[in-house]
Amino acid sequence: MLMHQLLSDAAERAPDKLAFCWVDRNKTLTYAQAVAAMERMAGALHDCGVRRGDRVGVLAHNGMDYVLAMLGAWRIGAVAALVNIKFADELEYYWADHEPKVVIYTHDMRDAVMRAQRSVRAVQTLICMDGPQEGALSLPDLMAADFKAPPDPRDETAIAHLSYTSGTTGKPKGACLCHEPTVRASRCIAERLQLRAHDVSFGPTALSSSYQLVGNLLPPLAAGCSINIMGRWTQPTGWDAIDAAQATVLVGNPTLLDEVLRESEARGRSPGRLRMALTGGAPLPPTLKAAWRDRLRLPIVESYGQSELGGFVALGYPELVPQGADLTRIGPSLPDKEVRIFGTNDDTLPAGEVGDIVLRGGFMWGYWDKPEKTAEATRGGWLRTGDLGVIDAEGFITLRSRRAELLVVDGVAWYPRDVEEALCEAPGVRQAALIGVGNSGDQKPVAFVTMLDGAGFDGAALKNAIAPRLSYDLSPLSIRAVGALPMTPTGKISKGDLQAMVAAGTLA
Repeated sequence: MLMHQLLSDAAERAPDKLAFCWVDRNKTLTYAQAVAAMERMAGALHDCGVRRGDRVGVLAHNGMDYVLAMLGAWRIGAVAALVNIKFADELEYYWADHEPKVVIYTHDMRDAVMRAQRSVRAVQTLICMDGPQEGALSLPDLMAADFKAPPDPRDETAIAHLSYTSGTTGKPKGACLCHEPTVRASRCIAERLQLRAHDVSFGPTALSSSYQLVGNLLPPLAAGCSINIMGRWTQPTGWDAIDAAQATVLVGNPTLLDEVLRESEARGRSPGRLRMALTGGAPLPPTLKAAWRDRLRLPIVESYGQSELGGFVALGYPELVPQGADLTRIGPSLPDKEVRIFGTNDDTLPAGEVGDIVLRGGFMWGYWDKPEKTAEATRGGWLRTGDLGVIDAEGFITLRSRRAELLVVDGVAWYPRDVEEALCEAPGVRQAALIGVGNSGDQKPVAFVTMLDGAGFDGAALKNAIAPRLSYDLSPLSIRAVGALPMTPTGKISKGDLQAMVAAGTLA
């Protein structure tokens, strides 16, 4: 099945139902209108020379035109190639990597776009979403021209979507997702989340992330839901928008869900008609999962995925976790994927043993123009996630650490998440990140924490508070308070940036 076919099929069932709402500008499309707009976008891209297999670059804030650009590219067999606007200063790297023929952008990205085009000759046409600009065509004019789209190539095996990894272990790589396995994964996600046509999904995190693709776009389309997109999130305006949309499903990251929790407590209720939140992009602190359960009486469904998947390694259930349950468990694997824990010789480890998380049964076609990296990541037909974890007797997966982030302290392996979660459960701590300073064979553990408003910081007291929960000798550990931690666009603490800031002495 094709990604854009989910929209067309839903339009056949309920043409007049709300499909998309761009909450920032209160623009809406019914399913029938969305299909018509997709066809106009496909015709416009084809008129600009885009052909099957070409890359259509998108550099924009979340919005209706962003979604239509993706749908239009898929419709004519092209590849939607997405770069987060936070990486505009590095745009030349991304464009040189995937060489888009056409780029669609928002007007405030003009300087970065023009600079990158001078360096990357493959970019033939620029299209501004907001109207004409010098050197660029106007998307509103192209859409109004109503160019006829060519026949749908209908190739389920074709690459449709290219989004970049976070670059935690080297330069970001473009993960290429094909139609069929991604749609299959999305339908499994919709079933696990028990999405129904009456659900209203709300997703304010970046559309450039594959998490939005398999969280707030394809699974709701598969169920015929209404989908809300938001670009300019703040804690109070975001809460208001969720409430106004009467959303039933919130798709966010832990940082955003913490803001919704705090705003809900300030207002005395949760927004909209929420029945759950879906979280991804970064590990979920158990304290946040417990807070949503105990204070809002709402479940956070934890997902664990990667750009390379077009789906999830593991996904929880839309239900409250019982008191006393292990809140670090994410959930079981989904029916489209086979997940295993491998030992050092690629032997499958028994339940309860920590090892490398691998999977097969539906993942990326490969990294764009990086066959060696692709072969390394998919050795033996298994996607090597680079993560360490465990599967318990019930099939639930728990993520322990990125292998690259594992610390060795005085010859003992430390899982950073153990220390981070213990710190987050200590009074007054909002966020925590543990890194190793020094060479890889003998590292000094340093934990950085941010504190809740009004909370005082005492590093020695924090160390004493977490010691009973951990099996490590904490004498080498130092704890420092900072005003803020560097974050990735998906809401994950960027430990690479944190290491660089420590090395440069710029962390205050």
